[in-house]
Amino acid sequence: MPSREDAWKLLCEYTASESLRKHMLAVEACVRAYARKAGADEELWGIAALLHDFDYERWPNQEHLADQGHPSEGAKVLRAQSYSEEIIRAILSHADYTNVPRESALEHTLFASDEIAGFLTACAYVRPSKSILDLEVDSVKRRLKDKLFAKGVSREDVRKGAEELGIPLEEHIKFCIAAMREHADALGLRGSL
Repeated sequence: MPSREDAWKLLCEYTASESLRKHMLAVEACVRAYARKAGADEELWGIAALLHDFDYERWPNQEHLADQGHPSEGAKVLRAQSYSEEIIRAILSHADYTNVPRESALEHTLFASDEIAGFLTACAYVRPSKSILDLEVDSVKRRLKDKLFAKGVSREDVRKGAEELGIPLEEHIKFCIAAMREHADALGLRGSL
């Protein structure tokens, strides 16, 4: 299987946007933390998370076509580069419109981490400190109720993600904040702290 370094090179080849790269790093941080907690293969889970949106810039798929665009085009690239079907299936399943049902713990975790990582980043950016280091669960929950804040983030997917993990939303938020705090510098979320 290709290494994390190989995955990063592939991601950078297909993704020029710094913010999209940081999003994939944030999702990777959350998924790796869940892998450690579950005693799962952290490297495999991490690579799946790191690559989940690598093809988005090239094939955005606003129409949500099941077999074209993101993530289906990316799956073809990954197969050609000998990534495991476990990783490819997890990436396909994170987009409901591909009609690949989420079954494995990795698939549920990737889906659950995707939207919340983006939302937590948005929450950190609007803090006076611009930092994840002082972001609290209550603040995130208040922001979730504000439909105009980070309106591109599906509140339904955030809730459904925690449900699929079988944990309360507050616990999921707290866990992902902690995971992202460990990588605050790489994510550009240290802010003024």
